[in-house]
Amino acid sequence: MTVKIGITNQKGGVAKTTNTINIAGALADRGLDVLAVDADPQGYLTHRLGFEDAYLAEEDSFYEAFKDPSSYDVHDLVVQHAEFDLLPSNIDMFHLEQDLIAAGMKPRLRLQMLFEDVDEWDAIVVDAPPSLGPINDNVVLATGQLLVPVEADASSQLAVNHLLRQLDTLEDNYGTRIDILGLIVSNVDYPLDNEQRDAIEWFESRFGEHIPVHVIRRRVAIKRAVDAGQSLFGDGVDDCDMRDVYATIAAEVADA
Repeated sequence: MTVKIGITNQKGGVAKTTNTINIAGALADRGLDVLAVDADPQGYLTHRLGFEDAYLAEEDSFYEAFKDPSSYDVHDLVVQHAEFDLLPSNIDMFHLEQDLIAAGMKPRLRLQMLFEDVDEWDAIVVDAPPSLGPINDNVVLATGQLLVPVEADASSQLAVNHLLRQLDTLEDNYGTRIDILGLIVSNVDYPLDNEQRDAIEWFESRFGEHIPVHVIRRRVAIKRAVDAGQSLFGDGVDDCDMRDVYATIAAEVADA
């Protein structure tokens, strides 16, 4: 059975794309066939991995498949990266939020429909947009299992509370269960300042008894790898202690 994971937080700047690349890379490094999906209209994952042409494609794009999933086969839209496959975003997806809002509640299941018979990959990792709108709802309902990137600050604490309320609403409205598999506290600088220390302590006290809370330190090697269109598990990437953290996350996800 394909494991489907949404990487989501409506707050921007919490390293969703960086985490998506490294989690997909870590899963691939375990020998899994992985599909990374860029559901963010801004297309950061698509651009980071070097597929700008796909982002600007005028037809047969993720945007059209999202609107009419019964008419498209995911396999026809996928491009190949050195570490894993990618379903790229498309510039026309900036229209998608309004399209879905105008169509009502049922369109929140369109991504689920698109993935329904997809079993070629062992894992699908979806980079969600920084919002609590209908695209994000589609990601949550299509995957049912989430990793939530946050930063060690008070605004991320508020964002997580907003996300939890949204998940409760989706569970009630759609009669489903949505699991958070872990929190990823990103871009952490040591020594910790008071705000970072307080935030990490809050995440660990609030969630630590129920789910893993992983800390990703800010590392030049992570930025260099992503700038080169790779994860920390790619060829020729500098050694980095955070590689082990992502490997741990991948092991937990694969066993979920």
